[in-house]
Amino acid sequence: MIAFFVGLLLILFALARLGIVGILLYNIVRLLIGSLAIIFLLLVAAIMILSVFRKQFLKENKRIIPAIILTFIGLMFVFQIRLHQGLNETFHLIWSDLTAGRVIHFVGSGLIGAIITEPAKALFSVIGVYIIAAVLWLVAIYLMIPELFPKMREDLHQRLAKWKEKRAEKVEAKKAVKALKKLEEEKEIPEPQTILPEAENSLFTSAPVEIPINIPEAPFEENENPVLEENPVDDEPVNFMNTNNYNGNYKLPTIDLLAEVPVKNQSGERENVRKNIGILEETFKSFGIGANVESAVVGPSITKYEIKLATGTKVSRVVNLSDDLALALAAKDIRIEAPIPGKSLVGVEIPNAEVAMVGFREMWEAGKTNPSKLLEIPLGKSLDGGIRTFDLTRMPHLLVAGSTGSGKSVAVNGIITSILMKALPSQVKFLMVDPKMVELSVYNDIPHLLIPVVTNPRKASRALQKVVDQMEERYELFSRYGVRNIAGYNEKVQKYNAESDEKMLELPLIVVIVDELADLMMVASKEVEDAIIRLGQKARAAGIHMILATQRPSVDVISGLIKANVPSRIAFAVSSGTDSRTILDTNGAEKLLGRGDMLFKPIDENHPVRLQGAFLSDDDVEAVVTFIKDQSEAQYDESFDPGEVDENQVGTGASNTGSGDPLFEEARNMVIIAQKASTAQLQRALKVGFNRASDLMNELEAQGIVGPAKGTTPRKVLVSPDGEFIGEDE
Repeated sequence: MIAFFVGLLLILFALARLGIVGILLYNIVRLLIGSLAIIFLLLVAAIMILSVFRKQFLKENKRIIPAIILTFIGLMFVFQIRLHQGLNETFHLIWSDLTAGRVIHFVGSGLIGAIITEPAKALFSVIGVYIIAAVLWLVAIYLMIPELFPKMREDLHQRLAKWKEKRAEKVEAKKAVKALKKLEEEKEIPEPQTILPEAENSLFTSAPVEIPINIPEAPFEENENPVLEENPVDDEPVNFMNTNNYNGNYKLPTIDLLAEVPVKNQSGERENVRKNIGILEETFKSFGIGANVESAVVGPSITKYEIKLATGTKVSRVVNLSDDLALALAAKDIRIEAPIPGKSLVGVEIPNAEVAMVGFREMWEAGKTNPSKLLEIPLGKSLDGGIRTFDLTRMPHLLVAGSTGSGKSVAVNGIITSILMKALPSQVKFLMVDPKMVELSVYNDIPHLLIPVVTNPRKASRALQKVVDQMEERYELFSRYGVRNIAGYNEKVQKYNAESDEKMLELPLIVVIVDELADLMMVASKEVEDAIIRLGQKARAAGIHMILATQRPSVDVISGLIKANVPSRIAFAVSSGTDSRTILDTNGAEKLLGRGDMLFKPIDENHPVRLQGAFLSDDDVEAVVTFIKDQSEAQYDESFDPGEVDENQVGTGASNTGSGDPLFEEARNMVIIAQKASTAQLQRALKVGFNRASDLMNELEAQGIVGPAKGTTPRKVLVSPDGEFIGEDE
């Protein structure tokens, strides 16, 4: 009896959600049963009461409990279908409520409902699940009211019998009326009565003749069969060409080449989450801010607390408390997202006690990218555990920035490896620039490369110009064939190859990867910036895409024109808010933790998304590259070869200066004729910027045309208008 009252008391606490125990008990039931927890608890309480006080009733009505179970299972099917979520998503919703100690989300019928509903939905579809639920309810009704169906059957038979009797009476009445009419007609017509049976026979024999006869289906079958036979014949050339490629027996790398990373158990974060919720609410209260933690989402490296502010509270007050919250939580650093996009909540992101590493193999398997989209790449894991992918063809160019140790190079290797695992050498080509000479050298000699990895910054500027030339050639080709982009051109090539014995090669996609943009900008900023801007403006339709990476996202490396033409950005941990604003146009990257923690801002979103990048070891990269090299050798394209460069060539890279500047001769002649030389004069006459005019003046001095600068005294021209050398003494 004591157990009975204790059980009823616990059920009462759970139903009323009284205190921590009541909320915990209710959420545990929700974990299993979902939003049917209230109904379940009430049914359990009712059965307990009946089993104690009305045992005889249960013995006499043994079918009640099975009927209740069937009814409840049917409700579980319906509630889980209404949730539109699978087992994983259902668990995350319930777990977020359980860890937060609140009841917020509609969670269907819990884990049990998801386990029984998802297979049924896969086997019988959503409509089939509804039908199963309806059948269960009908069976439950039959069990609870056993006399109902026999009575319904008897009632139906009685109704049918009455209907037949009424119909027979109506038929007899009609026959009687017809008979009376015929008798009256007999009296009027002086003919033998034997005509009446003939009239009746004619009526009865005409009825079958007037029944509609279905038209034979043979003509339709004759018309349909040729159509069914022609379809495979029409599809054969297309399917044959779709499977055709120019790579022989080349095989794509398999996922087995990548090592598995052990999954980290984060169950220990639950206590930290509960502790932090109390600290957050107490800290807000101490500063006079009304706020409640609505939910907490545990991610691989951080936990995001979604906070509901009281009406009238300024969001800026919460943002300004970031340092105070970090002090109260004893956290390394926190990031405040105010507000969360699409929600009337403020997000506070706090680092976890232990970081759960995300393996590249795990991310690749869970990402499920489309094999036909060669540049669709899994990037990282979001807070809710989902894998975020991006399609480089839609970006269409990507800017990656992060300080040393932030995970930038690992992310670039992950992008390259993802493409190598999906694309044949004839489908995607790479042009890689690696001034540091250590990051991308492992990819040398793979068949996907247009030229060997470029390590000389001066050669890199020429290689980028070669890509610009290739882009212009492709546009001329598109204009000649009347297409707008590379997809339209390749479709025409496929049609031509299907209809002609002569085969044309499809144009491959080209991905330009620059591992350290800052080194290029130091040596040849003008040429590199011009090439990047040209490619950023026009290269998408030509099938050329750029990935630019740098450790120093300052304004002298990432200029405004580069940012305008490379709209998609990834920011890893940087040293200051200024660098974060340079790459993302907003603060936040300076708060990242490093080791793959990133903010991803694609072209189609206004706010960056926080992701945990996947770890890809050097051994995994080496395994994939070795697998590719063993199958095919590199065949470099000489049209992209930058050639040899003169290392002693004059020029700083800030502009195209020195004796190779096309304006040098004009500047020389102008100075000699005017017999005056100044930087301002060159700016006005040649309409160039100060840097270029200053470089031209330095070159004139180096060539002996003008003398050195002497403070505010104008430079002396050392060559007369007749071309004679005057010298400084005259």
